[in-house]
Amino acid sequence: MDRETPEALLEHPDSLSLPARLEAILYLKGRALTLGELAEIAGVSRDQAELGLITLMADYAHRDTALEVRQEGQRYSLQLRDGLGDLVQNLLPVDLSTAALRTLATIALKKRILQSELVDLRGSSAYDHIKELLAQNFIERKRQSEGRSFWLTLSEKFHRTFSVKTDDLVPRRQAAPAPAPEAQPDDELDSQAA
Repeated sequence: MDRETPEALLEHPDSLSLPARLEAILYLKGRALTLGELAEIAGVSRDQAELGLITLMADYAHRDTALEVRQEGQRYSLQLRDGLGDLVQNLLPVDLSTAALRTLATIALKKRILQSELVDLRGSSAYDHIKELLAQNFIERKRQSEGRSFWLTLSEKFHRTFSVKTDDLVPRRQAAPAPAPEAQPDDELDSQAA
């Protein structure tokens, strides 16, 4: 099973520029990372990571975008620009933190994901996000039949609140007129979990 961890970005390193890979890593991790952590995940030297990060930051500075790469001490993160907090609060129909929403989006894209895989993808703060999402009934959790982790799936409340059909939750790169053969096992697993 291909988990979409930041490390999975390295399988085809030529398909994305280093600044784009760093952007994806910052987005997927959803937390501030040191230059050393970025370099290690991207599989490049600290100097290369620093140059890629400078390029990425300059690109964001010259674009009219809601996001920015923010430096806080020796850590870097991808965040909404200052001044957009009110807009976000007005648009969000629920009381969830931005980090919890990112975690929820990850679960939605996967449809069904092991809690341990989600933590690998989003970091240890995902445990807090999972508690928040469970408390607000946006996800459901069932113990894995073989293993120690839990399966996380979307709840009915998620579908009602966000008006999203399961079929709409297909990442763009997997979207095709006919379902891909590898999608069938997930569908079978979903029906078994129900």
